[in-house]
Amino acid sequence: MEDKHAFTQCKTSCLSRVDFSRKGSIDEDIYPVVSLLNNSSNYFTTSSCSGRIIVIDGFSDTSEIQKQNCSWLFVTHQKCNEEDVILGLQKAKGTAVFKFEPFVLHVQCKDIESARLLLSVAVHAGFRNSGVSIGKRGKVILAVRSTHGLEVPLSLMGEVLVNENYIHFLVQIANQKMTENLHRIKRFHDGVQAALQTDESSCITKVSDSNKKMVCNRAPRRTQDSAMEEKQIPSNQLSDSEDYFEAGLAMFS
Repeated sequence: MEDKHAFTQCKTSCLSRVDFSRKGSIDEDIYPVVSLLNNSSNYFTTSSCSGRIIVIDGFSDTSEIQKQNCSWLFVTHQKCNEEDVILGLQKAKGTAVFKFEPFVLHVQCKDIESARLLLSVAVHAGFRNSGVSIGKRGKVILAVRSTHGLEVPLSLMGEVLVNENYIHFLVQIANQKMTENLHRIKRFHDGVQAALQTDESSCITKVSDSNKKMVCNRAPRRTQDSAMEEKQIPSNQLSDSEDYFEAGLAMFS
């Protein structure tokens, strides 16, 4: 596993980099949960998307922004309307595809236990396709994701294959999925917040219990020494006294 110093260095380096994503900033709907994780000593985010509805053209020669040989004809991280989709579709020169892509988040975790905790939160929030990967150098990455996406071809070689009624139907479905997506993000945020608070409280309790045990372990020894000095316990009775002392320790453990 990656040691704590290496994890801290990696986190500092990653969070100080310029955001080279298409948008160039964290999506508004996931900013609270991203901040929660990045402010924790056990996690930091490496990439994220709150979810989006897009129309892309796979064989476009237009001047639209290119990504992996695709032209983005329309994109929104909120609900959409059919007029915007139709307007984007009119620019298609090849195979245009209408897509809804749900929330995705990649988080680097300090260790397996931290990853296991966050994975449990993600699954309970509805992101059941989430998983953990471990790199050769011990880097632990959690991917938070779900399966309620949508992908439908709308045109071929620039020719639209569907009518406006069907586009209206697709937009309705995509908007419903976006609503559910935002609900899951809220559940995930609340789950992360509760898990981090519980984990922090658990650490404080462990430290407190450890300090109590140290005090309890020391007190009987002083009592025993004092008793031996005052009462001058004979050597042949010392073993019985030691047995009593060990029994006292067991009560405090």
